[in-house]
Amino acid sequence: MRVLLTALAFTLATGAAYAAEPTGQKLSEIVTKVEQSSDFSYIDEIDWNDRGYYEIEYYLKNGAKVEIKIDPKTGENYKK
Repeated sequence: MRVLLTALAFTLATGAAYAAEPTGQKLSEIVTKVEQSSDFSYIDEIDWNDRGYYEIEYYLKNGAKVEIKIDPKTGENYKK
């Protein structure tokens, strides 16, 4: 019984992790789109949010910081 419960817990844990994986556009395609801005300087950070979007933090040539949330399915700004 203990082995069965351990196996069940492992299956649920790995299934939940798999379900949280983004689907849709590749991250490289999203990054390329961000980099195409004429004022773009560099990307500082990219995180995956469990709510289903990428959080991208980048800087412009004038030093301004930009934070965006991108829906990986559409490649557009994330909308709730």
